Formats: sequence, structure tokens, C-alpha cells
Amino acid sequence: MTQTPTPTRTPPRRGPLVLAAAAALLLTAQLYGAAAVRADGTDPSVPPGTEASASPPVRVDPNDPDLKLPEGATLAAPKVLDIKSVVEDQGGEERREDTNTDVTFALQAEVLFAKDSAKLSDQARSRIDAIAQEIKKQHAPQVRVFGFTDNLGTHEHGVALSKQRANAVQDVLSQELNDPNVTFDVRGYAEDYPIADNSTEDGRKKNRRVEVTFPRTQS
Repeated sequence: MTQTPTPTRTPPRRGPLVLAAAAALLLTAQLYGAAAVRADGTDPSVPPGTEASASPPVRVDPNDPDLKLPEGATLAAPKVLDIKSVVEDQGGEERREDTNTDVTFALQAEVLFAKDSAKLSDQARSRIDAIAQEIKKQHAPQVRVFGFTDNLGTHEHGVALSKQRANAVQDVLSQELNDPNVTFDVRGYAEDYPIADNSTEDGRKKNRRVEVTFPRTQS
């Protein structure tokens, strides 16, 4: 008995538009399926801490007496907090501090003077001249020039040397500004008010400095 072979069914041919639509639907399903949940069951589209399992925010009772001012008390006057910006060159030889009210330049003594000397070096004037230009820009009516040393040597010697160095810087500023309306406050503080650790040479080097401070009027 001859067995008639079963004819093979040929799947219907689909047009290119149908195939493209099917591929797009498959890709969309895969993408949404992957984005819907992670392996741990969480939804990656929800920011951490906002999932349904996250703890709800603490409720605040607006009638809580601890949230109210005591009877007769008043709020303090509002004020603008002082914001300080500090810029220091790579070698730390010069540092600029800007606040809402003042500008301060700090120059290391080694940039301005020889060791244990109050005589300005050749490169000192250009740095001081740059500070004078900023004073002019700010139209500052008063300038403070303070000298500081490290903690080596006696306090008396430090006071004398720091004041002499501050005077030397003030002399150049006065010449450059050439403005009788600008007043100066010049002081020597020796090792008082250090800005670094005096137990290391790097710290002592930063503490040996002259600071020039004046009011800030321009942004």
C-alpha cells in the first residue's frame, strides 16, 4: 500500500510592512518588559526611596506647641550670611579672600622680603601694585595692612619686624593710590593669629605674611 505523503504547509507570505510592524511590537514589548521590573522585583523607573515599600514621610502636626514661639517671643531680624571665597595661587605665595563686605590679599613674606628683613624685594612692587589697582576698583576709603610672623624668635622681635613689613607695603600702596582720601590702619601682630601650623616649616611659611584688607563695594 502506497502512503501518500502529507503535503507541507507553507506559511503565508507577509508583506514587508506587516513584518516591520511585528518587529516593532516585539521590540517595544521587550523594552517595556525589561524596564518594568528588575530581577529583585523593583521598578527602575521609580527613584530610590519613593517605591511603595519606602517609609512614608514623617507627618508634622502644625498644632504642636513645640513648633510655636513662646508667648511674647519674636523672631530675630533676618540677615544675609557672609559667604567667603578663597583663591590661592599654586605655590601659596598669594591668597585672595572675598566676602560680602571685604577683600583681603595675603602675601607670603618670602615674596616681599629677604629673610628677617623689611626691605622689599624687586618682585614685590608688581604684586603690591596689583592690589592697589583692586583698591581703586573698589573705591575703598580705608585700607588695613597687617603684618605677621611665625613663632620663631621672641615676640618683641616679631612685633617689630611684622610692623616694619606692614609699613613697607603701606608705603608702596600709598604711592600708587596717591589719594589723600584713603586712610590706612597699619599693625604688626608677630605670631598672633596664625593661619597654619607653626610646628612645620610649610605652616610657618604661610604664617609669615602681610595682609591687605579693604571694603568690598563692587561685585
